[in-house]
Amino acid sequence: MKFHIVVLPGDGIGPEITGATVDVLQTVGKKYGHTFELYHGLIGGAAIDATGVPLPPNVLKMSRKSDAVLMGAVGDPKFDAPGTKVRPEDGILALRKKLELFANLRPVKTLPMLVNATNLKPEVVEGVDFIFVRELTGGLYFGRPKKRWQTPKGWRAVDTMTYSEPEIERIVRVGFELARGRQKKLVSVDKANVLECSRLWRQVATELSKSYPDVELEHMLVDATSMRLIQNPKHFDVIVSENTFGDILTDEASMLAGSMGMLPSASLAGVPQEGVRTLGLYEPAHGSAPRRAGLNMANPIATILSMAMMLRYSCGLDREAQAVEAAVIDVLNEGYRTYDIMDEGKKQVGTREMGELVAGKV
Repeated sequence: MKFHIVVLPGDGIGPEITGATVDVLQTVGKKYGHTFELYHGLIGGAAIDATGVPLPPNVLKMSRKSDAVLMGAVGDPKFDAPGTKVRPEDGILALRKKLELFANLRPVKTLPMLVNATNLKPEVVEGVDFIFVRELTGGLYFGRPKKRWQTPKGWRAVDTMTYSEPEIERIVRVGFELARGRQKKLVSVDKANVLECSRLWRQVATELSKSYPDVELEHMLVDATSMRLIQNPKHFDVIVSENTFGDILTDEASMLAGSMGMLPSASLAGVPQEGVRTLGLYEPAHGSAPRRAGLNMANPIATILSMAMMLRYSCGLDREAQAVEAAVIDVLNEGYRTYDIMDEGKKQVGTREMGELVAGKV
């Protein structure tokens, strides 16, 4: 089979982790008889430097015509000043919106050999295995009005959280569908005791649950969820939330996996269903880590596992996805570690070496 993949390395460690991942992808192609035609483009700070915009029109055009987009990370400290008009992150937000990638999936799993890499007690994290479903194209990040202005009493700013019933229903449906194929338990996160958006969210989720009588729905306030993720993470199987809550909670949840460098991510334009391919953007959950750029230190596993999700959801290659995931497990079982998950008695390797080791096990 032939697939058209857009590769957007981005900023910081992005080129290194995507480079290691592409090597694994090409190994998959050779072993299983597939052709992955790669189209490279710029996004984020690298795109601003080269073109003046964080998402060049040709990159958006390529992405729309592709089977999937594989991305590294965006972000550069030189764009962090409060008054900066254009930011690297605008590129990824625009790509998500333009491609209608409304469902972000982030599986969180504590691997047995990395239990000691977390900051929590082993008995708390052993056996953790859940998936987070985050709404990606609505809420505070996209609502209008969004602006800053000066008044006689000083500067003011406003961001608007807004959601419609169809937006809520489609993302909660993703949660129900995933839960139906797992342990049939869905936790819907909101702040219904304060926010009108959350009250609508809870209302829509409750109504939709009537179509999924085999799935247990539990409503949980976002502050209670943040506590439960640390106190008893094994309580969860599938979690669904709006954009801002999901952004924060998934970063917290990444620590259960031992490192942000272990957390993959898939942003999809459709409900994930067996046998149905959907356009998706695949990237690690971590940032661009500019201080680590060029040092051959970054952990590429989150990006490699994101690529495995790409094989599954956008290419329909579940066998190949499982092979990549198994290869990661084999390498970790043999004691190889990048700096962020390094433990006593293990063998530390760099970004390139980790990619080569995984490719060798596919």
